[in-house]
Amino acid sequence: MKRKLTLVISAAALITAVLIAGGCGGYASGSGPYGPSGQAGAAEVARADSSLGHILVENSGLTLYVFEKDTNSRSACSGQCATYWPPLLTNAKPAARGGVTQVLLGTTRRADGSAQVTYAGRPLYRFVEDSKPGQTNGEGSQEFGGEWNALSPDGKEIESDD
Repeated sequence: MKRKLTLVISAAALITAVLIAGGCGGYASGSGPYGPSGQAGAAEVARADSSLGHILVENSGLTLYVFEKDTNSRSACSGQCATYWPPLLTNAKPAARGGVTQVLLGTTRRADGSAQVTYAGRPLYRFVEDSKPGQTNGEGSQEFGGEWNALSPDGKEIESDD
């Protein structure tokens, strides 16, 4: 009995170590409901089709948004705002994928020192109520003192008629 218990504990310790070393989690960025992933590397931005037309999405296919209160490539969203609108963070130069222009990607330094991905000079965010690719639940939202809109691959805000 002792031998089986030791074997089970050792296996659990090994699995835990592998998960920690591998940076389990799927997001290369963020905090709040998604939690920091601990993954090294670049956030990826790609183009996807949606009910709004062509939009920008992050590594997992979730819609990316911009906030009208942001000025001069600086985020105006922190604290509780960043809990609902997690910034797209990166640990390296962000990478453009299918239909995204690499020269429009950049970063800006947040107040906490993290690097937030920008596109055409606009800081990028996810929305906590978008849980799967194709959702655009944050489009046109008027939270935290400004409007939130999805961004097209040409760097322009998508203004919905809702």
